[in-house]
Amino acid sequence: MPQPRTPHHVVVIAPSPVSMFNLAIPELLFAKVEIDGAPGYAVTVCTPDPGPVATTGGLDLHIGRGLDAVETADTVLVAGTGERYGPDARTVAAVREAAADGKRVTSLCSGAFVLAEAGLLDGRSATTYWQLADELRARYPALDLKGDVLYVQDGQILTSSGYAAGIDMCLHLIRTDYGAAVANEVARLALVAPVRPGGQTQFTQTPLPPERGTACADTRGWAMRNLDRPLTLTDLARHAGVSVRTLTRRFHAESGVSPLQWLLHQRIERARELLETTALPMDQVARSCGLGTADSLRTHLVRRTGLTPSAYRTQFSRLGAGAAWAQP
Repeated sequence: MPQPRTPHHVVVIAPSPVSMFNLAIPELLFAKVEIDGAPGYAVTVCTPDPGPVATTGGLDLHIGRGLDAVETADTVLVAGTGERYGPDARTVAAVREAAADGKRVTSLCSGAFVLAEAGLLDGRSATTYWQLADELRARYPALDLKGDVLYVQDGQILTSSGYAAGIDMCLHLIRTDYGAAVANEVARLALVAPVRPGGQTQFTQTPLPPERGTACADTRGWAMRNLDRPLTLTDLARHAGVSVRTLTRRFHAESGVSPLQWLLHQRIERARELLETTALPMDQVARSCGLGTADSLRTHLVRRTGLTPSAYRTQFSRLGAGAAWAQP
């Protein structure tokens, strides 16, 4: 008989005060992952001083586990407060030891200050909430701060910016562990946007055009239904009823990327889902997602994931055995 698969253990470290939104994100998303009818993740919340923990909303949460929970983690996630704070020395030591043990270490929002204090971001690319970016850069000049992106992965270390960007990073972790089809299904169940690229901007100071704020949303939906077609900027602008220049400006304001960057990302995501959920030949996968040829599919997938299409299918196919860990 096959042995039951052990869920991937995510340990969330809560500072005091902790953002309740930060704590809700991993519980909401990881709890929705099921692989072959079994939970894909087990989530444990811990804190340096078990007991009542203050929140940024003015409430107290009771957290019963201490930092010893980190010892059994596969992934450690440091939640933030959304504000400036001094990292707890015990938490810093725990995440430093976790990284030394080869665990994946991640942070939400101001949790990046803990990773930086532990020396885990020295010489690495990282991000945090844009309002805290200048302070993080000033306090830890050895890191390479990407101050206007949603999340950054540098090896086993991941950092995200503030608020909803934590959702994007957690979906990225799910996709890394179990593939695009699983991550996109979780996004659908949670009623959030599908996996977005980490390099997408944090949307600071990019107000939507008030007179046509939903034009690009309609066009994005239309493009998603027609990914197998060789869509151009002109096609997208014609559907939106605006000029190419206006489309590009509005599209970037709404999505944080250019129309063609967004389109390529969606094509690659569709290719990943087809590789995971079908046995279609590579040239048919390429045509179905609008990448044209098997060679083009291979080039883009290797650039995005580090895996060839055949290797990706072997790693993440939902047609046979369960998916395994993959480092993009």
